[in-house]
Amino acid sequence: MGSAASAAVPPPPPPAQVQAGSLPYGPGLAGILPPKPEGEEKKEEKKVDYLNLPCPVPFEEIQREALMSLKPELFEGLRFDFTKPLNQKFSLSHSVFMGSLEVPSQSTETIKVPTAHYEFGANFLDPKLMLIGRVMTDGRLNARVKCDLTENLTLKVNAQLTQEPHYSQGMFNFDYTGSDYRTQFQIGNNAFYGANYIQSVTPYLSMGAEIFWLGHQRKSGIGFASRYNTDKMVGTLQVASTGIVALSYVQKVSEKVALASDFMYNHMSKDVTASFGYDYLLRQCRLRGKIDSNGVVAAYLEERLNMGVNFLLSAEIDHCKKNYKFGFGMTVGE
Repeated sequence: MGSAASAAVPPPPPPAQVQAGSLPYGPGLAGILPPKPEGEEKKEEKKVDYLNLPCPVPFEEIQREALMSLKPELFEGLRFDFTKPLNQKFSLSHSVFMGSLEVPSQSTETIKVPTAHYEFGANFLDPKLMLIGRVMTDGRLNARVKCDLTENLTLKVNAQLTQEPHYSQGMFNFDYTGSDYRTQFQIGNNAFYGANYIQSVTPYLSMGAEIFWLGHQRKSGIGFASRYNTDKMVGTLQVASTGIVALSYVQKVSEKVALASDFMYNHMSKDVTASFGYDYLLRQCRLRGKIDSNGVVAAYLEERLNMGVNFLLSAEIDHCKKNYKFGFGMTVGE
């Protein structure tokens, strides 16, 4: 009987064979998920080497991209610059300017005084030494020196001498560049002492601080700054104990177009200013412009006429103060 019962029980079905191309997923969520496309693998996250971070920009140049678009060299009147190279390192420059000079006044009206001057300059440019001097017909003398003392230590000297008393200025800067940081120490007239330090925190973020002391006026201050930059954007933030808060943002739309904006708040005077600008680089010219919250509109055009010959157009319109500035000029020589 037992043998008859065992003979009546059908044999178990054979195990299901996995067909070619099908996934052996079992029941549950894994069985209903779509298969991963072929060739896609888990990308390993790039590990940041914090011992090999890039060197940040100098502390005083933390907003250089924004200033390039929002602070062009605007002028009013006629300007002509001529540079003649004598050899690969030495050149002479001649500049003529005829226009108006704004005189500060307590009233809201803008007071302008006609002015004109000629400027003679001499330049010596070497990979480790740079000497620049300017002499003007009004008696002013400007000098700049940049000397690489070592591979990491650089000395910078800026001086301005005038015939008017208490208006001459001088500044010595000692810049040290490390692998992922920069530091600077400053000494100037009127018992001015300053120092700043900026450090790369990540491959894109750098942070720094500065401190200064002005002995004659018995004033001191401290400030903090941060900069975040990628291939497409640059954002900065600066806060100082003097009551200044400054922010800037630059978006690189393409290789030829960049948009910039900034915001500045002065806690002492309660002034708030915001501006928006652009930088458009064409094949033969470069156009920069801005508009700010005070209603001031400005534009600056550099047109390349030929090799070493550029034509300049400058315009700034302030309807609120009824202040209009227009200038044109030409530069000859590289």
